Amino acid sequence: MARVTEQAPGERVGTRGQDAALLWLIVTTAAPHWRYLTAALALLALAAGLNVVPPYLLQQAIDGPVARGDVQGLWPLAIGYAGVALAVFALSAAQVYLLQQAGQRALADLRVRLLDHMLRQGQGFFARHPVGDLVGRVTSDVDSLNALLSSSVVVILSESMTLVAIVAVMFATNWRLALLALAVLPVLALVTRYFRWRIRRSSTGERTALAKTTSFMNEQIQGMLIVQLFGRQAVSSQEFDGLNHAYRRALIRLRYHSAVFLSVLEVLAALGMAALLYGGGQGVLAGWATLGTLVAFVQYTERAFQPILRLSEQYNAVQIGLGAAERVQRTLLAEPEVADPERPVRLPRVRGAVEFREVSFEYVPGEPVIRGLSLQIPAGQSVAVVGATGAGKSSLVGLLARFYDPQSGAVLLDGVDIRRLALDDLRRAVAVVPQEPVCLAGSIAHNIRLYRTDIGLAEVRRAAALANADRFIEQLPGGYDYEVLPGGANLSVGQRQLLALARALALSPEGVLVLDEATSSIDTATEALIQEALERILRTRTSVVIAHRLSTIRRADRILVMHRGRLVEDGPHETLLARGGAYARLYRHQLATKAEL
Repeated sequence: MARVTEQAPGERVGTRGQDAALLWLIVTTAAPHWRYLTAALALLALAAGLNVVPPYLLQQAIDGPVARGDVQGLWPLAIGYAGVALAVFALSAAQVYLLQQAGQRALADLRVRLLDHMLRQGQGFFARHPVGDLVGRVTSDVDSLNALLSSSVVVILSESMTLVAIVAVMFATNWRLALLALAVLPVLALVTRYFRWRIRRSSTGERTALAKTTSFMNEQIQGMLIVQLFGRQAVSSQEFDGLNHAYRRALIRLRYHSAVFLSVLEVLAALGMAALLYGGGQGVLAGWATLGTLVAFVQYTERAFQPILRLSEQYNAVQIGLGAAERVQRTLLAEPEVADPERPVRLPRVRGAVEFREVSFEYVPGEPVIRGLSLQIPAGQSVAVVGATGAGKSSLVGLLARFYDPQSGAVLLDGVDIRRLALDDLRRAVAVVPQEPVCLAGSIAHNIRLYRTDIGLAEVRRAAALANADRFIEQLPGGYDYEVLPGGANLSVGQRQLLALARALALSPEGVLVLDEATSSIDTATEALIQEALERILRTRTSVVIAHRLSTIRRADRILVMHRGRLVEDGPHETLLARGGAYARLYRHQLATKAEL
C-alpha cells in the first residue's frame, strides 16, 4: 500500500482522486461480503430485463387484440402485465435487502477499521488533526458513505441496468423511433459534464464548511470552562455565527446547482418526448411504425428518462460520498509514524536500565527540542528531571514511551533499542502517569485494569493500595464498582491522579515508572499521599519523575537539569545546591516565591 501524505481537513483534491478513493473503498470494504453482492447483482439484472416487458405487452395488445376487436385476446396479455409487475416488485425488494445487508456489514467493518487505524497512530498524528475532524471521519463521513451505499448505489445500479436494457430493446424494435426518442442524449451528456464540476466543487466547499463548524463546536464544548471563566461567550457565539453563515452559503450554493441541473434535465426529457410524438406520428402515417409501436416507445422513453432523472437526483449524494470516501481513504492510508518492528525482540525480564544515546528530536523541522542528549539510568535508580518550560522534559517521556521516534540517536531499554521492541511490550515495561490524568466512563475497577481481562480484582486492589488510592475508593458508594462519569467528571483532580497512578502500577507491575509532572495540579494532601506511595514504589523499580515542584524530588537518587534540550547538570540534590548552578537558582527562586506567598 502506497504511503499517502496526510492533508489538512477540507483540503481540495482532484476528482480522479475522489473517484479512485471511492472505488478503492468499495473494493476493500465490500469484498468480504461478495456473496450478498453477487446475488443482488443477479436479481438486478433479472429485474432490468423484466422492466422492458410491459411496453412490449402493450404494443402487442394495441396492434393485436385491440386492432382486431378481440376482447378475449386481451386477458393473457393483461395477466402477463400484472405478473411482470409483481415479479419486478419481488425482485426489487429482494435485491434491496441483499444490497443493504452487504452495505451495512461493510460500513460496520469500515468504522472498526478506521478506529483501529487511528489507535495505531503516533501522537504526532493527533497533534496535527483536530478531534472534531477525526470524529467526523468515523461518524459523518461514514454516514455519507452509508447514504451512498444504502440508497444511491442501489438506485444507480438498478437504474443503469434498466436504462441499458431499455435502449437495447428500443433499437432492436425500431431504430428510427429510438433515434427520435434519444436525440437529446448528447445534449444531456454535455449538460451533465457542465454541472458535474460545479456540483462537485460546491460539495467540497460544503463538506469543508461543515468540518470547520464541527471542529469549532467540539473545541468550544471541550473548553467551555475557559470560555465561561473569561467571559468569551459573546465572542465564541460571534465566531460560530460566522462559521454557520459560511456553512449556510455553501449549502445554498450546492442546492442551487443541484436544482438547476434537475430542472434542465426535466426540460430535455420533455423535448425528447415531443420529438418522439411528432416524428413517431409521422412514422405511423407513413407506415414505417405502427400505433402500438409508438405507444410502446412513449413508455420506453418515459422509462429511459426516469432512470436518468433518478440518477441525476443521486448526483449530490454521490459527490458528498466521493468527498467522504477520499477523506476516509486518506486517513486509512496514513502510515503510522511509530510502528511495530517486523521481528520484535522479546525481553525475558525487564530490569529497567534506560539509556539515551546521542538523541536529537524535533516536532517541527528545524526547531529541535532535544539536542544530542546522552544519558544512562541504571536499573532501580530514581531520577528527577527539572527545567524551565520548553526545556524538553516531557519530550523525554514521549521518546521513552515511544510516542515519537528521535530524528537521530537511540533510546535503549535494558540495552535494546526500543524501536526493536513490540509496542505492547514496551508500553507494559514503561508506565507513564501523565500530568492530566484521563478517566473513562465505567467503574473504578475498569479504569484501573483498562480492558485487561487478565487483571483480577485482587491485582486491582493491590495496585490501588500501593498508590494510596484505596483510601478514597473505599469511601465511594460501591467502592471499586463506583461508576465514573466520562472524563472523571465526578472525581476530583487529585482522585483522578491517584487513579492514574494505580492504573500504571496495575498495567505495568515492573520496569520503568514515569511521572510527567503528576503532582503539579493537585492539593497538598493528595501530593502527600502520592509522595508516600512513591517512597514505597521507587525502592523496587526505575523511575523518572518530571517535576515542577522541586520540593517533591529532594529524595531522588539523581536530579537532571534540562535547558533548551540539553542536559546541563546531573547529580543529587545536595551536590547540585552546593554547586550553585542552574538547579540552585531554580531552587532558590521557588523558595523565594513560596515565602512571598
